[in-house]
Amino acid sequence: MNTLTELDTIWILVSAFLVFFMNPGFALVESGFTRAKNTVNILMKNFIVFSISCLLYFILGYGLMFGNDLGGFIGTSSFVSFFNDLSRLDHFTYFFFQLVFAGTAGTIVSGAMAERTKFASFLIYSTFMAGLVYPIVGHWIWGGGWLYKLGFIDFAGSTVVHSVGGWTALTAVIMLGPRLGKYNPDGTSNAIPGHNIGFATLGVFILWFGWFGFNAGSTLSALNKSIPMIVVNTTLASAAGSISAMFYVWARFKKPDASMILNGSLAGLVAITAGCALVSPYSAIIIGIIAGVLVSISIDFFDKKLKIDDPVGAISVHGVCGTFGTIAVGLFAQAKYSAAAGFNNVSGLFFGGGWKPLLVQLTGAAAAFSFVFPVFLIFFFILKKTIGIRVKSDTEIKGLDIEEHGMEAYAGFQIFLNE
Repeated sequence: MNTLTELDTIWILVSAFLVFFMNPGFALVESGFTRAKNTVNILMKNFIVFSISCLLYFILGYGLMFGNDLGGFIGTSSFVSFFNDLSRLDHFTYFFFQLVFAGTAGTIVSGAMAERTKFASFLIYSTFMAGLVYPIVGHWIWGGGWLYKLGFIDFAGSTVVHSVGGWTALTAVIMLGPRLGKYNPDGTSNAIPGHNIGFATLGVFILWFGWFGFNAGSTLSALNKSIPMIVVNTTLASAAGSISAMFYVWARFKKPDASMILNGSLAGLVAITAGCALVSPYSAIIIGIIAGVLVSISIDFFDKKLKIDDPVGAISVHGVCGTFGTIAVGLFAQAKYSAAAGFNNVSGLFFGGGWKPLLVQLTGAAAAFSFVFPVFLIFFFILKKTIGIRVKSDTEIKGLDIEEHGMEAYAGFQIFLNE
């Protein structure tokens, strides 16, 4: 990384602050989409996963991700002692920017595991994610590893952050099993409505706002000419995703379901993240439209066909649409847009780039899944067979707030009168 100017430093830090602000967005979305009796648990998981990510990424993760490359697979330097050099404050700036991304990847999984996961087991997962798995994939793509050398492009993290989080969520849900009452003996699915759509809506607005730091901040330069285009592309994709999801579910289920509209917006944001600096605004709209429909189909498929209970749709939003957005770079990238962001003559299949960019993007998306899925499947299996990952049935029925935390988010009020 080149030495930063003062203006670059301010830009990167402000962008990082926006990404940090996505944490309350995730907390509100996940608590809103789940039941009131588990609100404290959801909020604390979102809070503590970021706290754990801060320490583990500082101690281990950053070095594994951005240290000197070893065989294209992992970094071997830039660990804790790396921060003793106060003359290189640009390293602190870049570390903090990457730290908030690491925290985002970790928090994606908490919604999928909602309403039946032991808090202690979630803490162990958070450590493993921030300290090892996320940094390894990040090194391949952003740290100079083998995918970077292959020409794989993931500008702001559709794969590094979102599909890693989404595929981890898939393994967690498979090992956990569905919530009590989710499926009937005949296999049909029951809706378990969230308790506060207002929370969820506000959370999505916060995430949309924070995404400007997520995507535009990834330029790492305040003078990058593509920043306005990235902001526009991010906005258009999210808007298109919410609208296409709305019309799809309205046509299919005869009602414009609010939760699907919100997830459609998030799907558009996730999908545009990989290519936000390389595609035109028109392509951003198309990517958002496809993502909005794709997430609606995917959520229904996982829920009804595969019997995989994901309370907030994290697998579909982040795993499926993150993968789609990664592949979309190989289809929609255009040289005249990518050049402004510092890429040399990058074009996708639809704009004269041939098949090679698409094949590289497919390779990277497949590699991330092929690593993350089996590693976390084994991890959660071991966790399940040792300390366990699921709470007892009576705890799940009563609610995790009382049993796991000894409190309620919406405690009743009692007035005691002096006798």
